[in-house]
Amino acid sequence: MSNIDLLVRDNIRQLKPYSSARSEFSGTGQVFLDANENPYETGLNRYPDPLQREVKEKLAAIKGVRPEQIFLGNGSDEVIDLAIRIFCRPGTDHIIILPPTYGMYQVGAAIADVEVREVPLFPDFQPDVEAILTTANAHSKLLFICHPNNPTGNLMDTRAMETLLDGFPGIVVIDEAYIDFAPEYSMVKYLEKYPKLIVMQTLSKAWGLAGIRMGMAFASDAIIDYYNKVKPPYNINILTQEAALKELEREDQKAAWVEELIRTRELLAAALREMPMVKKVYPSETNFLLVQVTDPLGLYQYLLEQGIIVRDRSRVLLCDGSLRISIGTASENQQLISALKEYPHA
Repeated sequence: MSNIDLLVRDNIRQLKPYSSARSEFSGTGQVFLDANENPYETGLNRYPDPLQREVKEKLAAIKGVRPEQIFLGNGSDEVIDLAIRIFCRPGTDHIIILPPTYGMYQVGAAIADVEVREVPLFPDFQPDVEAILTTANAHSKLLFICHPNNPTGNLMDTRAMETLLDGFPGIVVIDEAYIDFAPEYSMVKYLEKYPKLIVMQTLSKAWGLAGIRMGMAFASDAIIDYYNKVKPPYNINILTQEAALKELEREDQKAAWVEELIRTRELLAAALREMPMVKKVYPSETNFLLVQVTDPLGLYQYLLEQGIIVRDRSRVLLCDGSLRISIGTASENQQLISALKEYPHA
């Protein structure tokens, strides 16, 4: 039994997965009478490829991995949910999170009745490696690291993550939802070195496909096999697969968007630092800024009244008094700046 198998819940290891009609043959069919579909062509009358092979082939070429190292989920939320269900026994095992961080790790664990243990980041938003490894034990099945971090926008130290990958007893999940804004720091290149590593990414941010809900997990073949074992048979629909394939052909467009968002992020950060109500603009490697202000609730409400929606993070650990502001178009950013200049309580 492999080290991965030993971490998996017994019932999942023994599970006989559902076998869909489209997974029970190989080759190319001409007449499909196996899945009780409507035979009249609508473009959507057939079930989708349950393993999304064409999308994975395209992603593998872009990401420098093998298709067998990819799992596609209905958003990153499905990737998180299935990881918890694969590895964590309710009432026995737990996950470790590093607040301030993405909230769905905790929600996913709560839904599965799995304990969450928190090891706060240092004030500079870097992981407390010693505290994490001290907290961890044989029941620590998952460690979630958001890199770059949400809501703070910073990259995590690579050496710290390697130390955790070497020493953490369970699976290390590195959430790279924003990594397209700093691709050279991706941990995907460490997959072969660390078989207990899962790297999550998404098409929602830089690729402009938040509406299709496609999350990605890159991991060892053994972990991906478990994902495929427990996922719903047709978790990624035809429309989502087609939209992903179309957009993945437009890498130049994605690169141009990323370049423009980084440029406008720095312009917006500079403008915000000149505002009297702004106390601090935190460095960011994402498409958002965490901004500490003098009156976060008042400013949030004022912007709302102007039709400008930002995210109040003022009560989040280590983010006292802060708003999270996504980078918009140049016009949208200018509307924000103009509204701030008119803020009556500055």
